[in-house]
Amino acid sequence: MPQPNHHSPTGDAELMQGLMERVHAFLPLLEREEMTRLLEGLKLSARQELVQFRSFSTRETELLAAIPEERDYPALLRLHDELNVLEMERFLRFYSVPALHENCTSYRDLLAGRALQLVLDEMPTAPPVPFALISMGSDGREEQTLITDQDYLIVYGDDGGEQADAWFRDYSLILVERLAEIGFKKCTGGIMPSNDNWRGSLSQWQRRILSIVRYECDDYGKNLMDLIVISDARFVAGDRELAEELVSRIRSMGQDYFLALWGMAKAATEMRLALGFLKRIWTEGSGEHKGEFNLKLLAWAPLVMNVRILAINQGIPATATVRRIEHLERERSLSRSTAHGLIEAYRILTKHRILLQIKVIKGIQDDAYFLNPYALDPEERERVRQALLLIEELQKIIHTNFSIV
Repeated sequence: MPQPNHHSPTGDAELMQGLMERVHAFLPLLEREEMTRLLEGLKLSARQELVQFRSFSTRETELLAAIPEERDYPALLRLHDELNVLEMERFLRFYSVPALHENCTSYRDLLAGRALQLVLDEMPTAPPVPFALISMGSDGREEQTLITDQDYLIVYGDDGGEQADAWFRDYSLILVERLAEIGFKKCTGGIMPSNDNWRGSLSQWQRRILSIVRYECDDYGKNLMDLIVISDARFVAGDRELAEELVSRIRSMGQDYFLALWGMAKAATEMRLALGFLKRIWTEGSGEHKGEFNLKLLAWAPLVMNVRILAINQGIPATATVRRIEHLERERSLSRSTAHGLIEAYRILTKHRILLQIKVIKGIQDDAYFLNPYALDPEERERVRQALLLIEELQKIIHTNFSIV
C-alpha cells in the first residue's frame, strides 16, 4: 500500500528543512548507536532510491528521444505504451502525483506534436494558414494520468476563407484517427477537432466563445459544459502565438461575462460530495458498488471545479489545480492553511484515482471510478474524509462570494 501522501513545502530549501526537522525530532529519543544506525540507514536508503530514480529517468530519456524521429504510427503506439508502463512503475515506487502529472503530460504533448507533423506530411498540400493544437480538460490543466483520451481543439489563422475551412476539416479527420492509433482514445463527448464545434479560425472561435458566455445556446447543460471545458485551454503544438491569442481571449471572456462565471459557480457549489450523516464518508447502500463511492464525481471533480471558479474570477492564468491554489494563496483569496489543505486534498484524491486506474490496467477490476474507503487503513480513510470536508468548506466560500441562493 502507498505511504501517506503528506503535503510538503514547494521550495527546495523549505522541503529540505522540513525533512531534516522530522529527522531531528527523532534523534533525542535515541541512544548514540541507534542514532548512528538511523542516519546510516537513511543514507543507504537515499542512495538506493536515487539509483532507482535515475534508472527510470534514463529509460524515459531514451524513449522520449525516439519520438521526434519516428514516422511509424504503430511504433509511436509502442513508445506510448512503454512510457505508460514506465510511469506506472515509477508511481508505484514513489507515489508522486505531481511527478506523474508532469511526466504523462510531457510525453503526450510530444506524441501529439509528432502526430500533428506526420499528418501534415499525409496532406496533399501545405496548410493555407498557421494553426495550433490546444488541449483542454485534464490535459489542459497539465494533469494527465495513466488513462487518457482526446480533448483537443484546433485554431487557425483568419486569412484562409472557405479553402482553409475545408483543408482543416480534412486534416482534423485524419489527425483524430492517427491520435487514436497511437493510444489517445477518442473522446466520448466529441471534444475533438474532427467535430465542427472544436475547430475554427480565430475569428470563428471568437464568435463561438461569445455565444457560449452569453448563453445563446438553447441547451443550457451543453453550454455550461463547453464553458467549463474551454476554461482549461492550453497550447500543445503548432503556432504558439496564435494559440496564446485564443487562450487569452478565452480567459478575458470568462472574467468579462459575470453571468457565465456565476452559472459555473452555482453548478460547482451544487456538486454533491461523498459526505453523509455526521460528516462520515457516504457510500452506495446497494447495487454493484455497495460500500463504495464515485471518487471522481463525488470528490475529485468538485475540488477541481471549485478551484477553477476562484482562479477564473481572480484572473489567474495558471490551469493546473495546485498552481491555481498556490496563486490564490499568494493573492490572499485563500488562507495558508486552507490552501495547503486543499493541495493535500487534491494529491490524496488523485493518488487514489491513479491507483484505481492501475487496477484497471492490471486487469484487477473493470472500473476506475469507485473507491471502497473501508479497504483503506483508518488513517488514510480519515485523510479522504478530511479532503471531503475541505471541499465542502470551499463550496461555502464560493457560495458566499457569488451570492448564490
